[in-house]
Amino acid sequence: MRSRNPVFSRRGFSRDNGYAGFNTAPQAGGPAVATQGNPYAQQPTGNPYAQNPYAQNPYAQQDQQFGAPPQAPATTGRMTIDDVVLRTASTLGVLILTAALSWALLPIDDANISRSYGIGIGAALIGMVLAFVQSFKRKASPALILTYAAFEGVFLGVVSNIVDNRIADGAAMQAVIGTMAVFAGVLIAYKAGWIRVNRRFYGFVMAAALGFILLMTVNLLFAVFGGGDGLGFRSGALGVVFGIVGIILGACFLALDFKQVEDGIAYGAPREEAWFAAFGLTLTLVWIYLEFLRLISILNSND
Repeated sequence: MRSRNPVFSRRGFSRDNGYAGFNTAPQAGGPAVATQGNPYAQQPTGNPYAQNPYAQNPYAQQDQQFGAPPQAPATTGRMTIDDVVLRTASTLGVLILTAALSWALLPIDDANISRSYGIGIGAALIGMVLAFVQSFKRKASPALILTYAAFEGVFLGVVSNIVDNRIADGAAMQAVIGTMAVFAGVLIAYKAGWIRVNRRFYGFVMAAALGFILLMTVNLLFAVFGGGDGLGFRSGALGVVFGIVGIILGACFLALDFKQVEDGIAYGAPREEAWFAAFGLTLTLVWIYLEFLRLISILNSND
């Protein structure tokens, strides 16, 4: 199945054919699965967590003839939590580095703010294109993911600098702390079993995210063509409500990311899939950070 994040699709797991990218023979009595061409071509639609995504993992029957429980083989080519942590740290490191450089090197005084903001928007558009390209690739491309992180960092650096120095002093650090707090809170809740990612949870999050994005798109169109704040979803009391909803949605997508990582490790996903996990986590954390930055800006403007 293909998991999703708040903005972009990203690679996930196949429900009917083991882990995405592996061509396994169908089990006796099971449905025939195409093994040529696009491995996602025969995927059923619906909830990605409705059943064990590795129900036909080629290692599922391992050692049953000896009476031992099935388990994934212990090989060095399988994804581990260390792989995910290392690649996520690398991706976020590139993003933070370019954000710091753009903050320092792109001035936001009255004479240069338009140029700097234009560079930031251009970097955001390039990052969006790169993210879409990676989302539809069959294999993770470390170079593409790190390049996306670099351009996204330029955008975040410019926007954070403008908000921090012209709207709300200290907003960037507050947004960083808020993002870290949400990440830690969701991780603790997930590991403690307080958050259970199942079919109902997935469907609710997808429906809420779709509605949220559609409303924000309509609001943006009204703002561009009608002027002002559009429908008011990003200002005043309504803006505060939508900012909080955006942060909650980001937290829900973190839970989906954690589930994807957990399943990948448990069922022997190839090590290269750690880059997909890092990519997804980075997208989600950027979403949460921007929602915090918007919320802080709105609260400050209302003071």
